[in-house]
Amino acid sequence: MRSARPLPALLREAPAALYRVDPNQPLLEVKTMDQVLADSLTRQRFAMALLAAFAALALALASIGIYSVLAYAVRRRGREIGIRMALGARSADVVRMIVLQGMRPALLGMLLGLAGAMALGRILESFLYGVGVGDPWTIGAVAGLLGLVSVAACLLPAYRAARVDPTAALRSE
Repeated sequence: MRSARPLPALLREAPAALYRVDPNQPLLEVKTMDQVLADSLTRQRFAMALLAAFAALALALASIGIYSVLAYAVRRRGREIGIRMALGARSADVVRMIVLQGMRPALLGMLLGLAGAMALGRILESFLYGVGVGDPWTIGAVAGLLGLVSVAACLLPAYRAARVDPTAALRSE
């Protein structure tokens, strides 16, 4: 039932009104339905916040890992990249080569993750309200986000590789 009276006044007057109807009825706590609903969802909200924090941490670790491995590979292949540049490879070709090198394992990881999500879908479904096991929007959004983060992690080492001076790379050994 709705009332034109302010909520704090109603909450103060509710115990007295109940006492007038039935003085033997115990009244421990007066809450609004919004408060009851919020209290009932506290546990699920905490679990989802914790899950989101771990997911963000995993995404950050994945991007740092991709960047680190590619930066190391570019440093190790400096001479090769210098030779490619000396033989006429354009910067765009070098960037494409390095990004593709980094995206292959990332795409494989996304495919394995998709397979794992499908296999463990029933367990995950209990955590996510309104999201089914094969929800294409959620899967697409997660895959898109992972793809963007992977490409971003690949681009910095790729641009560094494209700026390798061929003469300096050839003189290094």
